[in-house]
Amino acid sequence: QVQLVESGGGSVQAGGSLRVSCVVFGGAYSGFAMGWFRQVPGKEREFVAGISWSGGRTYYAESVKGRFVISRDIVENTVDLQMNSLKPEDTAVYYCAAKEVSNSGTYYYTRTAYDYWGQGTQVTVSS
Repeated sequence: QVQLVESGGGSVQAGGSLRVSCVVFGGAYSGFAMGWFRQVPGKEREFVAGISWSGGRTYYAESVKGRFVISRDIVENTVDLQMNSLKPEDTAVYYCAAKEVSNSGTYYYTRTAYDYWGQGTQVTVSS
């Protein structure tokens, strides 16, 4: 049984930084491509960033490119999202997601591609 647990959300003023983390329990961690998504009430869950199994390839939504950085540590079984220059429109619940893969170099950016999800962590950016 695979379980994803997020942490690190919180509140910050616009222009500030936050880091959210996700720990993967169970399964063969090194066989997962990982992603971060976010959702606000009344809207679809949207893609934020993705990283390949090897960690060598990353992909970002246009809205966060240049401000957010996704990274992973296979030894620690974690995937992080460093969020800089935060804007009020970044306010959302952030979800970690994992997809079982056999290809080490592929990332995924569609919600339906992922097999497992965390419970989410709230990020609030005030103006």
